[in-house]
Amino acid sequence: MNTRKDVNIWPGLTYDDALAQREWLRRLGFDDGILVEGDGDGEVVHSEMLWPDGGRVMVHSSCRKSEFNAPTGSGNVYVVVTDPDAVYARAQELGARMVRDMAEEDYGSRGFTVADPEGNSWSFGTYAG
Repeated sequence: MNTRKDVNIWPGLTYDDALAQREWLRRLGFDDGILVEGDGDGEVVHSEMLWPDGGRVMVHSSCRKSEFNAPTGSGNVYVVVTDPDAVYARAQELGARMVRDMAEEDYGSRGFTVADPEGNSWSFGTYAG
């Protein structure tokens, strides 16, 4: 039985190399979700990566055929985490470019922001609203 509670909002991001992005997210701690590939040319028509604490993001290839196509590197995603230090360590192992280093915020959150290989910003923090 699926007990996930992430049915409300799923951001979607466009990538030149969506398969590489899925691997990057996997190494940060995401789990594999559905993967629908194109005609064997490396194109990702639709895919989902699932965050273990709940939530998911859709990752697809840049292509002229999609009505959801957007410029690569233009996205910003915030991921609520229970252990930001563990994700921070994985980001450092990946050699991710730090946008905002780990910080304790005055509103009670602890987190950081990195850029993925294609320029999208990924913020990880304990603030859950």
